[in-house]
Amino acid sequence: MEKILVLDFGGQYDLLIARRVREQGVFAEIMPYNRITLDEIKKNGYKGIIFTGGPNSVYDGASPHFDAGILDIGVPVLGICYGHQLIAYMAGGVIKSAGNISEYGKTELYVRPCALFEEVPGESVCWMSHTDYVSGLPEGFCVTATTGSCPCAAMADEKRRIFGVQFHPEVTHTEYGKRILHNFLFGVCGCSGDWKMDDFIEKTAAKYREELKGKRVLCALSGGVDSSVAAVLMHRAVGDRLTCVFVDHGLLRKNEGDDVERVFRGKFNMKLIRVDAEERFLSHLAGVAEPERKRKIIGEQFIRVFEEQSRILGESDYLVQGTIYPDVVESGKGDASTIKSHHNVGGLPSVMDFEGIVEPLRELFKDEVREVGLKLGIPRELVMRQPFPGPGLAVRIIGEITKEKADTLRDADAIFREELESAGIRPSQYFAVLTDTKSVGVMGDARTYGYTVALRAVTTDDFMTADFARIPYEVLESASRRITNEVRSVNRVVYDITSKPPATVEWE
Repeated sequence: MEKILVLDFGGQYDLLIARRVREQGVFAEIMPYNRITLDEIKKNGYKGIIFTGGPNSVYDGASPHFDAGILDIGVPVLGICYGHQLIAYMAGGVIKSAGNISEYGKTELYVRPCALFEEVPGESVCWMSHTDYVSGLPEGFCVTATTGSCPCAAMADEKRRIFGVQFHPEVTHTEYGKRILHNFLFGVCGCSGDWKMDDFIEKTAAKYREELKGKRVLCALSGGVDSSVAAVLMHRAVGDRLTCVFVDHGLLRKNEGDDVERVFRGKFNMKLIRVDAEERFLSHLAGVAEPERKRKIIGEQFIRVFEEQSRILGESDYLVQGTIYPDVVESGKGDASTIKSHHNVGGLPSVMDFEGIVEPLRELFKDEVREVGLKLGIPRELVMRQPFPGPGLAVRIIGEITKEKADTLRDADAIFREELESAGIRPSQYFAVLTDTKSVGVMGDARTYGYTVALRAVTTDDFMTADFARIPYEVLESASRRITNEVRSVNRVVYDITSKPPATVEWE
């Protein structure tokens, strides 16, 4: 099987790069720069190598580097952002700080003809995110793209098939990013595109069938897309040695607990235990307002509940979780920065009663998880539902969490979802947030002092970047009117129009 090596230097988009490669039918393998040697790269027969971005400056002695010999082994190389600068640095070029002319976000790109830019117009939009730039080209390289502020937005040594781009072709904001990656994979590397998602399913099931032979496995089932797909995939691997534990922590959406139980007991005929843990979770969260502490507490209590269920069942060996890549990268991976801890990644306690954690979807993005789910036979209405975070409404209640607040948010959230769905509007994700802001209002000629509810809806295909959904005013008006009329203690509704970045999809 053809393989592309994505050499990770600590960027936030390392697996997004791999995902873009896999979208085009080429298998991508991610390796941290410090966990593979040049000799191993030579032996593995990669068709091409992609250097990722990263938060460092290449001229900093503590920044991640690699053996410069990688440029001389005859394998095509594409450097992105930090990777672009690293190639220049390794080949003898000069990197300087951009100072006050750093570029972030959408930028006009001007390209010159080269193999990487076949069928890419001379002018287009790219996504920039850098504070350094290549100020002096290495020998054998030429500039192949510029922007208004960056004199070397791309470079190439076509004889050695080595390319660098300062921008990010892997994000959807780069207008011709997919075309550029396609040119590298097929035009430069000579790939044929023989990898399919079916391969992932069969290889993953076979892998865990062998690794977990004779082991008893618990699956942390939230009823969301990720944990549902993980459960069905692992059921294929280990059969009736899998028991799904659904923890109803009192922070689910309206009626969600009953819906989850009905689907999994009926459709999939899996072993399912539903644990009513509302009082337990709310008592541990009492008085806690700081988001990271909330996540850590929830992660800890999830594990403790699973451990208790494991002992009741007679000790399970492994715990399965529906962790996907955005969870991993936002919790900090390798040299990547920690944005927020996810309860099933950075929120796990250090001491657990399980031999290990199994995360079969850890290297997949949301749309890839959905594709796996459909191929596994999970009903489309479940696979295509919007994602719901493991900590549930806890990350949508700003400040201290109480049952009263959770009930208030449940009702407001249900109304917002009902209004969008009845209008035939289905953004990638849409929900309500109960802020910790109270304001003066008037109802029935009387003064009120109630909570502000924020509505959030985004469109995205990878959840690494997202834009706010352009919902018609009349739909927002209807949702606002119903929430303020029907939900006690709420007298103001606002709509969040922030993209990701700079915000995240969730508020906490």
